[in-house]
Amino acid sequence: MPKASPWDLTALLNAADPKAGVAERHLWLIRLMEWLRHAPVEAEGQVTKTPVLRLRHLLGVLDRHPEHQARVAEVLRRFWLEVDNAALLADFGFAPRMDLWGEFGRRLRARVLPLTPATTDLGELFALLFPEKDDAVWLREIDDTTLARLRERVAPEHLDGSWRGPFLDAIVFLASAVRASAFSPAIRQRMSAELLVDRPFRQLARVAEQLGDHAQTASEETLLQEAQYLRALLATCRQCADSVHEHLEAHGVSVDVVFEVDQMRERTHRIDALLTCVISPEPAREIAHLMADLVQAADERRSIRALLAQHYSLLARKVAERSAETGEHYITRDLGAYRQMLRAAAGGGAVLAGTTFLKFALLAVPLSAFWGGFWAGTNYAASFVLVQLLHFTVATKQPAMTAPAMAEKLGDVAGDAAVEGFVDEVAHLIRSQAAGIFGNLAAVIPVVLLAQYACWAAFGAPLIDHKTAQHVLESLTLLGPTAFFAAFTGVLLFASSLIAGWVENWFVWHRIDSAITWNPRIVATLGASRARRWGAYWRANISGFAANISLGMLLGVVPVVAQFFGLPIEVRHVTLSTGQLAAAVGTEGLELLSHGPFWWCVAGIAATGALNLTVSFLMAFRVALRSRGIRLADRSRIYRAIRTRLRHQPLSFIWPGRSTA
Repeated sequence: MPKASPWDLTALLNAADPKAGVAERHLWLIRLMEWLRHAPVEAEGQVTKTPVLRLRHLLGVLDRHPEHQARVAEVLRRFWLEVDNAALLADFGFAPRMDLWGEFGRRLRARVLPLTPATTDLGELFALLFPEKDDAVWLREIDDTTLARLRERVAPEHLDGSWRGPFLDAIVFLASAVRASAFSPAIRQRMSAELLVDRPFRQLARVAEQLGDHAQTASEETLLQEAQYLRALLATCRQCADSVHEHLEAHGVSVDVVFEVDQMRERTHRIDALLTCVISPEPAREIAHLMADLVQAADERRSIRALLAQHYSLLARKVAERSAETGEHYITRDLGAYRQMLRAAAGGGAVLAGTTFLKFALLAVPLSAFWGGFWAGTNYAASFVLVQLLHFTVATKQPAMTAPAMAEKLGDVAGDAAVEGFVDEVAHLIRSQAAGIFGNLAAVIPVVLLAQYACWAAFGAPLIDHKTAQHVLESLTLLGPTAFFAAFTGVLLFASSLIAGWVENWFVWHRIDSAITWNPRIVATLGASRARRWGAYWRANISGFAANISLGMLLGVVPVVAQFFGLPIEVRHVTLSTGQLAAAVGTEGLELLSHGPFWWCVAGIAATGALNLTVSFLMAFRVALRSRGIRLADRSRIYRAIRTRLRHQPLSFIWPGRSTA
């Protein structure tokens, strides 16, 4: 006997067995929904193209065949008696635990572990019945006539005499969940006190219960009045939730709090949707829209990427804003600031000259791979912190910090004046990077050479030997993987700026500066005035320390960890690489300048500087744009304006005028 096609509707309807077990009956419903989506059914001489046409065909078959209609009706009756409707209407789409990582773990398990139809949780079954996001489209396209016919087949009228019962129960459950969330310390303490004067969350749960109690006996007019009052309370509750975001903007961001607030807001919107179904004169249409919204929620619940993107957007914004505050200090806008940048960069180059020789000294010590990387990172971190304490600068640290500051200028580029203003900022930024590199290299080269020649004069030998100098020439050449390593270093520079923004946000969120200023034990130890100074100092400098220490450790440790996994990755920092090449010249002598390998190293250093700056800036700039939701519709105008400035005022990107541009 030939096997029946999975799209054979007659065989599918014959398989409807009201006496089968729960899993079998649910599996039959899943197969029926699959038939609606994909079956090539002949209807009135044409092959149906949409699930809506297939649904009409199915209803027609049931009307013409009472035996099929009876079996399907009994299966659906038992279905509505056994499933938990509230699991879909009140719980579906919301996290059972009020934290981001709990939801992350749930979504990860859902992607890895298969679902089973052997359940009475309608929320779990819903994900099996509607596994495709396109289901929302055809649910909204069902016409009123088909909806009326469908309601006769699937409406659970027998449950309590009214289809509104599960909807009203779900409203009560959701209102209770909103109240519980609002009363949690993390949310309650950050809401606006003015908005909480009328106690909207306490009223919300009480009014929801009253609506459920009166719905069966009250008149339609009374029901509409109570629903209107409940909606007013929901609007007030959403305003209270918005006030939490205002607090977070001022006092630091917690992704768990953001996640919980978003969950609370989404529950209020779900209550609104359920209310619409309850009071609508045409509930079938509203229920179809609700089902379509739940299908979209099901699709979103499967996406881990969407979860992280949604709930980290505010944190990214805050990190970018804090980096923007720091980045403003790295942008020069006039000749005086440009000269100051040159002096600060020269100081940074002098410090990194010492870092170069310490690096050579560490390489001469027989350390294991991890400890060699650890002490190399400690060397870098200590040098960067010293640069910060002396108020010097390192050029490659600038781009990741200045990119968020640049993104702020893109808030409004609709007019020509705004575009020109942004081009001015681009010129200021490129000029500042040029000053940073010029200052770093102008100091690191003579300081390294001076140290080498001093060692020649004092001891008759350079600080590094011939073998080390040859290794420098082999490693820094552009003919090798220098460009790739330089781009990778740009990624580490960007990562250090993110770490700095995150640490500062953590510092502000936990009010560490206030604790330093007012903690009784700290005040007793330091004294009141010194405690205030320490609090203000750490508030102003925590980002810099975090950036410098994290960058140093990343430069030292990440290559070692990568090599452990078989990835031969190294770092290429333009200032440190220049110092190493200068040290090689001090060992080999000036005659090295006449050899080709030296100039290939010079080309490698030029590429290193360009890639260090470009990669870190572009990555930070992209994050800053996304965190602000900016769409560059006028991108072509901006590019055209930059090209015009390059043609007519090319020197403005290298050297400033005497007044602010």
